[in-house]
Amino acid sequence: MTLIILGITILLSIIALSNDEVMRKLIFNPYIVNHKREWYRFFTSGFIHADWMHLLVNMFVLFGFGQAVESYYGAVFGDKGSYYFVLLYMGGLLVSSAPTYAKNKENSWYNSLGASGAVSGILFAAILFEPWQKIYFWGIIGVPGILLGPLYLFYEWKSGKRENDNINHDAHFWGAIFGVLFTIILKPSIAIYFFNKLVG
Repeated sequence: MTLIILGITILLSIIALSNDEVMRKLIFNPYIVNHKREWYRFFTSGFIHADWMHLLVNMFVLFGFGQAVESYYGAVFGDKGSYYFVLLYMGGLLVSSAPTYAKNKENSWYNSLGASGAVSGILFAAILFEPWQKIYFWGIIGVPGILLGPLYLFYEWKSGKRENDNINHDAHFWGAIFGVLFTIILKPSIAIYFFNKLVG
C-alpha cells in the first residue's frame, strides 16, 4: 500500500504543480470547506504539494517508514494489516487538518497542502514498534526515534503557536499524535510492547 499511496501522490502532485485549476480544486481551504461543504479537501490536499522539495521530503519519509509500518501492521493484524494501514494514513490526513479547519474556517486566504500530517503519523507509528531505531538527518546524523519524537513534537507545538511561516505545524503535531493513538487503540498491547522495547 505504501508504494500505491506514494505513486498516487507523486502523480497528483505533478499534475497539480503544472495545473493551477487542479491545485485550486484539491487544496485545503478551510473557508471553502466550511461554506461550500467540500469535505473531500481534507483528503485531496494530502496528495498534492507546494513544490518539488516539499514532495521529495514527504515521499522520502513515507517510503522509508511506510513499508516498515506496513510490515509491523501485517505481523500484528494479519490480513487486516493493509486495511488498517490505509486507515492510519487517511485518518492522519483527516485528523491532522481538523485543528487547522477549526482555526481558519472563516479565513478565506488560508490554504494548506501536503502529506506531512499523515506522514508524521506513519513516522510515529514506526517509533512505537522500534523506539531505539535511529532516524538519520541527511543520511549522516542518527538519532533514536524515542529521543527525536518528543523533540519533534515540542518543536511543532511551539512553531504552531508562533504561526510565522508557511508551514502547517499543527498538522505535523496532530498527525504524529494520531499515529500513536490510532495504533494503540487498535491493539492496546502494543503500548506494553513499546515499553518493553524501551527498557529492553
